[in-house]
Amino acid sequence: MHIKSNDTVQVISGDDAGKRGRVLKIDRKAGTVVVEGINRVFRHMRKSQRNPRGGRLSKEAPIRLCKVLLVCSACNAATRTGVRFLDDGGKERYCKKCGAGIGRIAPPKKG
Repeated sequence: MHIKSNDTVQVISGDDAGKRGRVLKIDRKAGTVVVEGINRVFRHMRKSQRNPRGGRLSKEAPIRLCKVLLVCSACNAATRTGVRFLDDGGKERYCKKCGAGIGRIAPPKKG
């Protein structure tokens, strides 16, 4: 799983296929991700002191991780990612299309 919070992803299947958004939250145990502006659902709220108007509240629902691809900042394309070791011993994510580094995953090993 090479997706982190605040990454830009593109949805590859479903009703929102082709749309891009920023990752808000990841649930690694369930294998789901919440993306800003994607998979909007309505939550019907009853009138209360906290919500005096009531009505329909629109919010993002989680989608499966297998339905999103990371968008490379260098080539601006939705791409698969890989992990490679750097010369100093650290690990980074990279774009499989253009080979550009996307960000570090692990610091260099000591020793």
